[in-house]
Amino acid sequence: MLARLFRRLFLACLEKAFNAGTLQFFSALEPLRTQPAFLRYLAPARKTEWVVYAKPPFAGPDEVLKYAARYTHRVAISNDRLLGLDDNKIQFRWKDYRDDNRYKTMTLAAEEFIRRFLVHVLPEGFQRIRYYGFLGNSCRKQKLARCRELLKMPPPPEPDHTNKDYRDQYEELTGKSLKTCPACQRGQMVVIEVLKPFLEQPPITDTS
Repeated sequence: MLARLFRRLFLACLEKAFNAGTLQFFSALEPLRTQPAFLRYLAPARKTEWVVYAKPPFAGPDEVLKYAARYTHRVAISNDRLLGLDDNKIQFRWKDYRDDNRYKTMTLAAEEFIRRFLVHVLPEGFQRIRYYGFLGNSCRKQKLARCRELLKMPPPPEPDHTNKDYRDQYEELTGKSLKTCPACQRGQMVVIEVLKPFLEQPPITDTS
């Protein structure tokens, strides 16, 4: 029932978009610009049994963020899954989704482990995260201004970073203080001295 309902709604919205003139056809699809040709093209889809995959939603936005972060801010495998290196063989933990999501241990030769790891490394010039639409770097400022205009929202206030310590800025953004002692959570951290980096190596005295 879910598949047939989804099929009906999807095709109805597709036909509505065609009638509104929002669909464009190029190259081999140019003949579909006419309504009779477009409807003939959709006819087989109305008789095909669609497959709709549905599963329970995430537990909330926090879980969605954690799920996405696992794939955007690391490569292939995390350090806590590495169990050991012995005799040029690497042991690591993996989850078997076919066996009720049980964790198992796998041992691979170092060369094979490196080969599998490098399969997940993006080639030079590729980016892991790309933004498009109103978040695209080339038009973000103009598009966001247009979105606020359509939503009748006031422009965001300009951030005031003048004469502000980085710790104060951090506390404003996160609500956490870098001045509070991380050990006792009561005392205040005080700057005793700021160590300046050496601009050049000090001369070595010959004591021979």
